Amino acid sequence: MQLIIESPRLLLRQFTLADADSLLQLNSNPAVMQYLHEAPLQNIADAEKVLTDIIFPQYKNNLGRWALHLKENNQFLGWCGLKYLAEKDEVDLGYRLLQEHWGHGYATEASLHCIEYGFKKLSLPFIIGRAHVDNKASIKVLEKVGMKFVREGVEDGCLVKIYRIQA
Repeated sequence: MQLIIESPRLLLRQFTLADADSLLQLNSNPAVMQYLHEAPLQNIADAEKVLTDIIFPQYKNNLGRWALHLKENNQFLGWCGLKYLAEKDEVDLGYRLLQEHWGHGYATEASLHCIEYGFKKLSLPFIIGRAHVDNKASIKVLEKVGMKFVREGVEDGCLVKIYRIQA
């Protein structure tokens, strides 16, 4: 297991192909996917493709969406992490949790530690966060971790709020 971050309640580690089932469970839930501009995963092959084509390539830059686990029992909660967006030349903070783990502060705790990792370990000058304008819970997380609203924008046909935090 390639552990990246440990917080008081959480472990963040690199995904492996063995996590395809967990990713499928997360990305096939309509409630989880409600505000996202991507299609829900349909099968294990779809999950493996996301892992190999989207998640794993970020790891070579010490970035990535990392599997998020509860420290006390290693239960999979979802993911959180930093992703480089080449078309914008920005590093984006993202998080996605299984519905049964919403409202426990896990996204906020994981995000705070990912931001710290980005600034202290990677010397990033700033980090961006985005949320669909109607996703109040995600917007609240971005604000709780100290991000400041920059502007609204349209991404993949969706109206989003864009936030930023400086090192």
